[in-house]
Amino acid sequence: MSHLARVLEAFNVAQGGTAVVWMASPRSGDLDVVAAVGGEVAPPASALLTEAPTIQSRATALGPQWITRIPGRTPAWLGVGTAPEVAEDEVAPRVTMLAAMLAPILQSQWEAQRATDELAERYEEINLLYSISDILGRTVTLEQMARTILLEVAETVGADLGAIHTHDPTSGVLRPVAALRVTPAMEPAVIPTDHPVSVPARVFRTRNALLVDAGVLESEYETAFRSGALLSVPINWTAPGGGVTLGVVSLSGRRGGTAFTAGDEKLVAAIGSQIGTAIQNARLVRASVERERLESEMRLAHDLQLKLLPAGQVVAPEALCAARVEAAEGVGGDFYHLFRLDAGRTGILIGDVSGHGYRAALIMALVMSASAIHARTTSDPARTVEALLATVAEELRETEMFLSLCYAVVDHAGGTIQWTNTGHPHAFVIDAAGTAHRLEATDPPLGLGSASLHVRSRPWDRTADLLALFTDGVSDARDNAGQALGEAAVLRVLAARRREVPSRIIDGVFSAVDGHMGRVPPHDDQAVVVLRSA
Repeated sequence: MSHLARVLEAFNVAQGGTAVVWMASPRSGDLDVVAAVGGEVAPPASALLTEAPTIQSRATALGPQWITRIPGRTPAWLGVGTAPEVAEDEVAPRVTMLAAMLAPILQSQWEAQRATDELAERYEEINLLYSISDILGRTVTLEQMARTILLEVAETVGADLGAIHTHDPTSGVLRPVAALRVTPAMEPAVIPTDHPVSVPARVFRTRNALLVDAGVLESEYETAFRSGALLSVPINWTAPGGGVTLGVVSLSGRRGGTAFTAGDEKLVAAIGSQIGTAIQNARLVRASVERERLESEMRLAHDLQLKLLPAGQVVAPEALCAARVEAAEGVGGDFYHLFRLDAGRTGILIGDVSGHGYRAALIMALVMSASAIHARTTSDPARTVEALLATVAEELRETEMFLSLCYAVVDHAGGTIQWTNTGHPHAFVIDAAGTAHRLEATDPPLGLGSASLHVRSRPWDRTADLLALFTDGVSDARDNAGQALGEAAVLRVLAARRREVPSRIIDGVFSAVDGHMGRVPPHDDQAVVVLRSA
């Protein structure tokens, strides 16, 4: 027997009257009998169900029944029937006394039920948080993760509509990545973050949750996922330097027409933080994968670029040659080329495309291909470089790049060297005494001057002279203090090793460069070519 029934039994024994307690159903609102000892149990008319603690009566087949509201949070009423001998002026004190006795019992039941409901609600929320943690650990794509989480959250708070938008910093908009119960004809729209009415846009700007009633701040951007009240919560990621808002979660269409609560807002905000961490992690993973892919492509491009460069043996037997190129960014714009020409002559080309990286590498590849063709048509350096410029002029103009190069032709038997130098500073002939003679520039860099070029010449001692060409990445190599190696230091190495085989001379130059830089990475491409007559 319940506490209510025991009190009513006691009242019946002590006072000889009947008693009934009705309570409003939380679902339907209808009155249900929860305890009764005799008397009429049919619910009274609604006119008698006042909220005020007044006492009203109604006639029943068993006699008059006195009705009053039981004080407290629980919507409950008491009906008391008395014996005929009880005077009417004694009824009110008895009804009031019994209602007062029943009030704390109903209050205790209300509190116990509320605690049970809250525990069940907390259990659902905790279970949801665990479920989302599992989702974040299993899903791969942002879209898959967002869709699954949206379904879980909407089910927990009882929403039929919803969407998750993430911020696109490039275009400054909120893009939908997941939606709930949306027809194909009403896909969620992209939302400008500066829109004055859009609820998700406001939430993103203010970084605060917003709960609006039906008819408030309605925008065409939310038509696809809004019906009535709308709850929007920011997706935040807490970074070491401060918080960052990555998007917005929106829910609408609450089942049963009930309103969203502060507890719903708190729960969705907690989920938003988890989503924010997942989004940031997904972006970091995507960036890492993209970086690895780019590094792999750069390594491949570097290998392919090196394969374009000829080995020193291509100019044998007339000459002995060695060359090396080190790119600053995997691929670069420093290059060289070697040609066996008619009458026992050798062509040596070194070039430096302005800048480095992919664009410089593309110009370099084009120049390599074109020079291989034009060097075969004439032994005049100026005519060869003019033809080369005609081939690459449009690309240099479109990319706003220029090209410094030195093309020298050594006539081993005739004892001369001719060259055309378009702004390339580091081109030298090292004689038997170790003196460096610069092959001075004849014209501006290609892409900055005219199409008519010039040629110069000097004697060539096939028994002692050494041709040494290098790019400014070699002489301008920096140490950790920012000090450059300098052209003079490179020339000293070349002079000291001038009698060694070309490959050993190259090794000596790069040893000097590496020793000077230490652990400092090169800031520019580096190329060296060394040649002597065989």
